[in-house]
Amino acid sequence: MTAKSSPLFLGIDTGGTYTDAVLWSEAGGANGKVLAKAKALTTRHDLAVGISGAVDAVLQKAATDPAAIKLVSMSTTLATNALVEGQGGRVALVMIGFAEGDLARDGLKAALGTDPVVFCSGGHDVHGNAAKLDLSGLEAALPELGASVSGFAVCAYFATRNPAHELAARDLIREKTGLPVTASHELSAKLGGPRRALTTLLNARLISMIDRLVAATEGFLAARGIAAPLMVVRGDGALVSAAFARQRPIETILSGPAASLVGARHMTGLDDAVVSDIGGTTTDVAVLDQGRPRLDPEGATVGGFRTMVEAVAMRTFGLGGDSEVTLEDGALDPKILLGPRRLVPLALAGMMHGEAVTLELERQLRAANPGRMDGRLAVRTGVPERLAAGLTGAEAKLYEMISATPLAVDRLLTSNAQNATLNRLVSRGLVHVAGFTPSDAAHVLGKQANWDAATARLGAELFARKRDGRGQAIAASPEAISERVLTALTRLSAEVILETAFAEDGLDGAATVAHALVQRAVDSHPGFARLSVALDRPVIGLGASAPLHYAGLPPLVGKGCVVPEDTDVANALGAVVGQVRVSAEARVSQPKEGLFRVASGETVRDFNDEAAAIAAAETDVRTIAAGRARDAGTDSAEIEIASEFRVSTVEGQRMFIEAHVVAVASGRPRIAV
Repeated sequence: MTAKSSPLFLGIDTGGTYTDAVLWSEAGGANGKVLAKAKALTTRHDLAVGISGAVDAVLQKAATDPAAIKLVSMSTTLATNALVEGQGGRVALVMIGFAEGDLARDGLKAALGTDPVVFCSGGHDVHGNAAKLDLSGLEAALPELGASVSGFAVCAYFATRNPAHELAARDLIREKTGLPVTASHELSAKLGGPRRALTTLLNARLISMIDRLVAATEGFLAARGIAAPLMVVRGDGALVSAAFARQRPIETILSGPAASLVGARHMTGLDDAVVSDIGGTTTDVAVLDQGRPRLDPEGATVGGFRTMVEAVAMRTFGLGGDSEVTLEDGALDPKILLGPRRLVPLALAGMMHGEAVTLELERQLRAANPGRMDGRLAVRTGVPERLAAGLTGAEAKLYEMISATPLAVDRLLTSNAQNATLNRLVSRGLVHVAGFTPSDAAHVLGKQANWDAATARLGAELFARKRDGRGQAIAASPEAISERVLTALTRLSAEVILETAFAEDGLDGAATVAHALVQRAVDSHPGFARLSVALDRPVIGLGASAPLHYAGLPPLVGKGCVVPEDTDVANALGAVVGQVRVSAEARVSQPKEGLFRVASGETVRDFNDEAAAIAAAETDVRTIAAGRARDAGTDSAEIEIASEFRVSTVEGQRMFIEAHVVAVASGRPRIAV
């Protein structure tokens, strides 16, 4: 069968800066063949624009009839970036059976911020026995909450052992408000209420964002006559249907990085490697071990929050081509600092807005002395106006001054307090700040040429005029400061890769990398004691800018770096070569001697016999897993069941304590016929 007659698969990756598309065929060798690939700028205000730009380009390159595409699969960093940058919708958290003091655990209070929380009496014990439920306070608050939030997160005490109270609250909220509701038992079967509440809260915040992405993609596919199933990559690298992802968007955190691991393994054939994927906003580092991504047994950590989402053991750092470039405060010879915030590169702002950007930069260059806010401009992101609801007076006033045309920050702000207000607007996803980034430095040096190099040079000139602790300019030319910025990015890339490796070895990765001995080893510092540090496996460098930023990486990490041919679309490729994989869990406990309680899905049943309870649990999880597999997008799932027992021996007699039964269903996604 030729590639032309084989079904075609379209992979899409919606990143913070670029949307990638790849057209792939299973024909053309053991690993199939990439027929065409393309990129377009991600347009956050209307995601369909970036998606259509990339997909239309790839279809044109391949000269392919859209009807030949039988499967579309996407990965995305939007959820990851939103958590890293502190963005997301305003939601209400409903805690049933918890006390206010529980907010202090697992970072829940920090994650909640100023969002509202409602406490209700109720919940269950470890065996699923109920306390008295009282939702009257919630019902009284719903009219006001329904008008001020985008969704609700519900978490009840021991809901994983009996979800009845979460279901009651969920149904009440839906009836009274019609807004999306996430219940904690739908996302995780693990104990640990506050962390489960945190995961549920973040899921509720992300629903509108992922919904917009899926809707934009579905609308585009329909307009192009592509009648194929749409899949989304989860954080563990598995594929699920778009409808599945819409309800559980938290599971798409680390979606892009997980897809990149699948793509990296597919492209290089390496079973053991450190995979480092550098994008515009973040660098994501993970480990391939014996051909599979390592999963984080404790749940994914993103943006400083430890969730209960099963995902690749990925460490996400605010370091990328579009990272904010700043200087170390108060040093005689200040270091270049990068990230964690993403800026719109000046080269990109100049390409999009022309003189509105360049005239402001030229004005600042004509000033006798450098200004603290030089090279910074603010512009609206273009998201719907309804997302600006709930702004404070100061925020609304400043937001009104900002438009779709970039405005120099030194004209916009008159006080430090307003700078904090601007940062809050950026965190809400309402405003972008443009400024000097490594991408601009690459344009100045002719190592990148996709945006406006002249605007990048103006930004570099302004940055080079900044003063060190002696009052001297930090660089003699735009080229000199640009070289320093790119060198700093490669050096920091080595540090985040080594930090990940040390963490995998059970050490405090950040503290170990910061140690003077490791710093000397990375820098090959001369001395009586010569130190070296080396990884035990090669690095696979992914991302469009990996060939540039990782060229100098091998001597810093003591191992080679492989940059595959299609590294720039590894995420999009990984999206189409993966498998659907879902799971279902049941718990069997013994509330009293001779009574065996099965909690599976949304049901709780009692049995008088252990064997009957275990058999029922296995039947339940098989049925639930099969149903979830169909919902997730496969008709050919293979199901494996594993049981783990906790027992004790008392006076020679076996005593049953608990059993955990898990079914895992996996298979290739269904394709259009």
